[in-house]
Amino acid sequence: MFTRFSIVRATVTVVASVTLAVSPGIASADVSGGALQGNLLSGGAYVIHEPADWNGSVLVWSPGYGGGSGQAPVTAPSSALLDWALDEGYALAGTSTADGGWAVENLLVDQRDLVGIVADELGDPERVIAWGSSMGGLTSVALMEAYPDAFDAALPLCGSVAGAVPMLNGSLDGTFAFKTLLAPGDDRLELVAVQDERARQAAFGEVLHEAQRTPEGRARIALAASLAQIPPWTQSDSERPARGDIDAQQKQLSAAFMWGVVSPRQPLEARAGGNFSWNTGVDYGHALRTSGNHALVRSLYREAGLSLAGDLGALEDADRISADPNAVAYMQRNATPTGDISGPVLTVHETGDLAPTVAQARTYADRVRAHGDNRLLRQAFVDRPGHCSYSDAEVAAALTALETRLETGRWANVATSRALNASADRIARASGLDRGEGSFASFHPDRMLRPERGEG
Repeated sequence: MFTRFSIVRATVTVVASVTLAVSPGIASADVSGGALQGNLLSGGAYVIHEPADWNGSVLVWSPGYGGGSGQAPVTAPSSALLDWALDEGYALAGTSTADGGWAVENLLVDQRDLVGIVADELGDPERVIAWGSSMGGLTSVALMEAYPDAFDAALPLCGSVAGAVPMLNGSLDGTFAFKTLLAPGDDRLELVAVQDERARQAAFGEVLHEAQRTPEGRARIALAASLAQIPPWTQSDSERPARGDIDAQQKQLSAAFMWGVVSPRQPLEARAGGNFSWNTGVDYGHALRTSGNHALVRSLYREAGLSLAGDLGALEDADRISADPNAVAYMQRNATPTGDISGPVLTVHETGDLAPTVAQARTYADRVRAHGDNRLLRQAFVDRPGHCSYSDAEVAAALTALETRLETGRWANVATSRALNASADRIARASGLDRGEGSFASFHPDRMLRPERGEG
């Protein structure tokens, strides 16, 4: 480990010497409230928490989508988890970027530099674990691929681990079907090359509201949501719809549509320098049949008196969208993981997540397996709807399982649903961390309908 961190530290020392003239925070870090704080060359900020009795592991937290100038960096999903991790002996570190949004490009560099700063301030870690939620989960697995000498393991929570390209292709499929079938002449419904994100979101919301008022509209909403692979139980304030309750399932799809399908696109296109999504060559009939919602959509179409074959034919005949190869390449780098890992990764997803959908987990696992690294990967699922709504004890249990894997070199059974539930119960009793109402469950997600990393 010393050799590895000597290299990282030397890199950061150069950055620090440059920063002395440009961003003094990295050279004259502030110790405030027991935390070491400073600024990065990129304009972002960092914070480091040192435990009273360090166990040798460092947790490097990557934030989710959003934020921006002035947002303070955090090191854990909650203050209760921060306190628990410090009591367990973990050092914790995190950054915030200067401009927020889809800041994966900045984070990949900032988190690498942060590992060097931790080594300079606390000494050489024995283990470095990348963790984060949502976009931060994606960043965590991307860090494992980009800097295998700096990161030993990853714990991505509710992360878009299959990456930006397939995630936004799925969104394009949903919005393409929605516009083609419900408002083909409404230019406000921008699909790509978005000029006004706020107006686009408002327009989609308006058409969605009107369509939900008619049987025909409800059927077409369900079709569009299914092509984006939205599951029929997504709302955290609701009971799981009965298998035969097609109306309740459709309401779930409609309620999830704006969040799960009409994803913000303009800020990402601005970073990528163009449109990175395409639907050339997509067979939407096949996509529906493999979406998991085929029977539901067919029932809604029958109830509405609509021809499903006719609407699928309209999608087949509609003009398709091509991507800018340079923009695709940018999003591949920032980030669409390949699955080539050299250390253990434990992904955690909710079965009813809507952005990203749980199918991301299966596609990431397929990529890892293709590289022959499946022995390094384990995947855990919490059976409930929502996005990143884990209890503190659930996250602590997952982290404990990953730490055990690092210490022993074997997964054994520590990451099974049964073991994780038992661990979460023990941790909640011992520490007072919130246990929550959900539970880890055995689950086998479908593959993404659009798993590809690049056009062609």
